[in-house]
Amino acid sequence: MNAVQRSEVVFNTEDLLTSLCNSVTKVLGVATSSPISYSGMVQRIHKTCLKPDIGCFVLFDGGFSGLVILNFSAQAAMEIYHSYLLSMGMARADLASSHTSDEVSNVMGELMNQVLGDFTSKVQRELHTYISQSQPKMLVLSKQVVLSVDAHLDQPEARRVTFYTSKNNIFYLELATDRTEFVRLYDFVPQEAPNPDELMEQATAQHATASAPQPTKGGGDSATDELLRSLGM
Repeated sequence: MNAVQRSEVVFNTEDLLTSLCNSVTKVLGVATSSPISYSGMVQRIHKTCLKPDIGCFVLFDGGFSGLVILNFSAQAAMEIYHSYLLSMGMARADLASSHTSDEVSNVMGELMNQVLGDFTSKVQRELHTYISQSQPKMLVLSKQVVLSVDAHLDQPEARRVTFYTSKNNIFYLELATDRTEFVRLYDFVPQEAPNPDELMEQATAQHATASAPQPTKGGGDSATDELLRSLGM
């Protein structure tokens, strides 16, 4: 009976997709200091495609394999690009004015790398398995491209989700992955995501403690005390 109850806790493709969507909204929301949202409806699709105006794809492999694609309209890409760099203190006059600029592609690739990094770390913490990702590839496109990449998928499932920026510009996420299910064998508490600020504070405190001068015994000269200790006195 207990075994039956444990097997009811299942993590499937839609759960993986939700986790990935949450990584997109989290990373892009923090990067742009503006809300990013996604549709409550998901499309089941038969093939993944790179679409205009900017397409980006990443492969991942390990505990399970897959392909992630983000397709940005020019308006969505430029909004995210501008918001990200302006929030970092750059002047608007120094930013690229066209989505075809290499700088825009580089920034979007960097952000997608952060999205997949957040997703893979959650997979390790919550599913107790490991996946690695390839370097994101960005393409400026004028036509749709059907992407057929060797992702080692035996029984592929593909999904598409619509995302909205704070200015209601649209971009799409597509996920192709193995048809797989994770069944919980025993109850466990997923590890919490590390807090970068807390880690920095701990490292600073440890460094300060290690660097602080040690008090001498009896108020004597520290060099003298060290010499006496070396002589066994």
